[in-house]
Amino acid sequence: MYGFMNKNAPYFFIAPTLLLLTLFSLLPIAIALIISFTDMDLGGLANFSDIEFVGLNNYVEVFADPVFLKSITNTLFYVIVGVPLVLLFSLTIAILINLGTSRIFKVFRVVYYLPSVTNIVAVAVVWSYLYNPTLGLLNYLLSLFSLPEVPWLTDPTMAKISLILLALWKAIGLNMVIFIAALQGIPRSYYEAAQLDGANAWQQVTQITIPMLRFAIFFVSVTTMIGWLQFFEEPFVMTEGGPLDGTISVALFIYNNGFQLSNFGYAAAGSFVLFAAIIIVTLIQMRAQNKDSGML
Repeated sequence: MYGFMNKNAPYFFIAPTLLLLTLFSLLPIAIALIISFTDMDLGGLANFSDIEFVGLNNYVEVFADPVFLKSITNTLFYVIVGVPLVLLFSLTIAILINLGTSRIFKVFRVVYYLPSVTNIVAVAVVWSYLYNPTLGLLNYLLSLFSLPEVPWLTDPTMAKISLILLALWKAIGLNMVIFIAALQGIPRSYYEAAQLDGANAWQQVTQITIPMLRFAIFFVSVTTMIGWLQFFEEPFVMTEGGPLDGTISVALFIYNNGFQLSNFGYAAAGSFVLFAAIIIVTLIQMRAQNKDSGML
């Protein structure tokens, strides 16, 4: 009896977590997948007999929807522009802060980290006022230098850039902390040996720091990529996908169809398209990392 309990003790301890994972993650995903093959709407919630199985029609229609295609284009723009900027700025700031030993650098850590823990809705509302074309602080500062007003949220292209600036400001802090933790794990003897060999600061960064941070960079790039593929709060609060669907993301498209128009089957199909994209991108990144590490 003791041997049986000792052998199965790990399963006993992980059983509650597996149960919660099944009930609140795996089961809802399975139900959403089933819904994506139906025409479920509010009427279907009231009477399940009204729900009809439509097969792959939702998936066919969603790829023929110009708004969905526009949301894909916008999301790709967010990812292509946003992810490299987050990696660049968070890594640069982490390296600079890690070089300092005085208290002021500890203050900088807190200052850069604070945006990451602030409520995104409150932050988006504040930034909406900053971007206001007539009363906003940014255009007021431009006017002091006799510069023309910028249509921060009224021009489709400029609106996307404005949303990226906000998301960038908010995302740097957490990734900076991850990089600082990784930087502190690099032995100082590597830098001392490089200095004896005559390596300058830039050579130390490129030949020691970056290679030693490859796993941290991989982790941050994967999590950042997934976050930007699910870009939602900023366009939802600040632009509602406008102007002219110029800032609508895939996640916002899913929300609009699911919770605004109550087309649950259609929205579920869109969500699984996004889910598949996230899985594919993550697998590609993991494959590239394994090759870089010499693992096949």
